[in-house]
Amino acid sequence: MPDHHTPLIATIALGLLLAFIFGIAANRLRVSPLVGYLLAGVAVGPFTPGFVADQELANQLAEIGVILLMFAVGLHFSLKDLMAVRSIALPGAVGQIIVATLMGMGLGWLFNWGIGGGLVFGLSLSVASTVVLIRSLQERRIAETERGRIAIGWLIVEDLAMVLALVLLPAIAPALKGGVGLSFGELAVTLAITLGKVAAFIVLMLVAGRRIIPWVMHHAAHTGSRELFRLAVYAIALGVAFGAAELFGVSFALGAFFAGMVMGESQLSQRAAEEALPLRDAFAVLFFVSVGMLFNPHILITAPFAVLAVLAIIVIGKSAAAFFIVKAFGHPTGTALTISASLAQIGEFSFILAGLGGSLGLLPPEGRDLILAGAILSILVNPFLFILVERRRTALPARAAAPNPHPAPDLAAPAVAVVPAVVPTALPAQPAKPADPADAELVEVPAMQDHDVVIGYGRVGSIVARGLRDAGRPVLVFEDAERIVGTARTEGLPVVLGNAADPEVLATANLPAARRLFITVPETFEAGQVVEQARALNATLEITARAHSDEAVEYLERLGATRIIMSEREVARRMLENGNG
Repeated sequence: MPDHHTPLIATIALGLLLAFIFGIAANRLRVSPLVGYLLAGVAVGPFTPGFVADQELANQLAEIGVILLMFAVGLHFSLKDLMAVRSIALPGAVGQIIVATLMGMGLGWLFNWGIGGGLVFGLSLSVASTVVLIRSLQERRIAETERGRIAIGWLIVEDLAMVLALVLLPAIAPALKGGVGLSFGELAVTLAITLGKVAAFIVLMLVAGRRIIPWVMHHAAHTGSRELFRLAVYAIALGVAFGAAELFGVSFALGAFFAGMVMGESQLSQRAAEEALPLRDAFAVLFFVSVGMLFNPHILITAPFAVLAVLAIIVIGKSAAAFFIVKAFGHPTGTALTISASLAQIGEFSFILAGLGGSLGLLPPEGRDLILAGAILSILVNPFLFILVERRRTALPARAAAPNPHPAPDLAAPAVAVVPAVVPTALPAQPAKPADPADAELVEVPAMQDHDVVIGYGRVGSIVARGLRDAGRPVLVFEDAERIVGTARTEGLPVVLGNAADPEVLATANLPAARRLFITVPETFEAGQVVEQARALNATLEITARAHSDEAVEYLERLGATRIIMSEREVARRMLENGNG
């Protein structure tokens, strides 16, 4: 029998299998599946008995996940959005990096690592994980809100700063170790070359890329082949990321982000995002598995107080710095809390910096182990920190807008439902741009009776909502993408900005008094959550949902959907009707 040596297949197969098993266990325990993915990495890592996956291959697979994730973020993040948050993202990120680096250098000084080791250590603790931050924002449906855009812009500035650090560290390493380094003039030239390369890449993407990438996508779509279109999406995402790293010296993540941002200006951006989703999620899981492989649990026993100190810098020190910076720039407390929670972890660049610092002789091995321990623990803690932050944000408006215990009745005022700030705002039909709904202190949603509710305002939902409106029916739309909400608003439709799968958001629909619910979102599990909650609120509500498979139809029927439309089946029926007509 032949000896099959397939480390790539073994790493992918066992990594995904164990991630699934541990992820299911984490979900049963009501904690984030990310915890399970990290534990799966520990299980196949070199510090636990049994199978040991190939760490180098795992890291490369993880990098693909980072590329696809940042590409998807770029699809929903326009240049206008990036420029809109530059006034807070640029000084905020730089200030937070300086504070966190100084705290890390102070801890390194206590360990007698020298200025070079302390600098690398501090920089490693100052930069957030791309994957964790984006996943956290996307899971909570706040990536496209104002605070989400600030967090992403902040992350981009951090990435750019780390690119500069990776280029400059080898040049100044001799001086940091007490030897002879580059002169000031040589250092200035190196910095100018690095900045020039980054600027050249950005200009190339904004000038040539804005012409070439939409043209390629247009021709791929007109072939009529879904396979070729999907291939074009992956080729652009991975190709631009690789070219950015090889030719311009920027990170894969930054290159993929700009590729997505340029493609986002195309009319095919939504379809591109859908095609990138499955592969993106699979490789994002492998990223967390690869991080778990690096973790040596033994350090928790040999240096517990050092680990706690590192964790405190990441979760408390860095977050506090971000919070006060955001508040200093006049942003609401809710925004400051979200930004601080988003940045309370470290990841990819931290590992790269630690590896470079070790190879240059600046950072001792125990420094790398502490960075890895801090990364693992901060990623584990981050979901719980977000829960605490959301609870805190929810409590703020309730105190700030406490009602008068003896209000004067206003008999002429229309009935309204008062909703805490965690519930997104019902947006009236007006041209002005709404504030971030999470930052509003008091939200009023018109009380509706015998109305229809439409979940999603995409290609299907927009047709349904317009048809109901034209038929004279009162309609309330739910949509979690702010740009799409703007479109519905200009068409005169009342809209709730938020994810209807969230019970507190769905509560604004007043479903007990509604007549019909139309769920037009394509994601089966999200639709199922809405169906289950809606049926619990109104046993007689007519619920119509869409599905893409027989399994999805069965799933939604079991949860209580009244009528389910499967697109392929309806197309076939219409074809038969026309053929027999």
